[in-house]
Amino acid sequence: MSACADNTRKVRTTRTTAVRTGAALLAPLGLLAATGNAAAADSGVWDRIAKCESGGNWHINTGNGYYGGLQFSAGTWRAYGGTAYASTADKASKAA
Repeated sequence: MSACADNTRKVRTTRTTAVRTGAALLAPLGLLAATGNAAAADSGVWDRIAKCESGGNWHINTGNGYYGGLQFSAGTWRAYGGTAYASTADKASKAA
């Protein structure tokens, strides 16, 4: 197997893990928001994740099926309630 194929596999594995991790992180935040007692996550953490996932571009849509700074698929975005804010993650605004 070539080094390029190894890198591609690593990127796919990393991206899949990141999407699952992001979804897992967002699910409890949604529950907290529903109760009205949500504490804001440190924006520095999200910015660091976005830096890795999208070069820090929160509105990125490269056409690869993943959207926004955290690179959510449209299905994951819908499944975890993101459409309450925007149709896809790249169209959502970052909370102040």
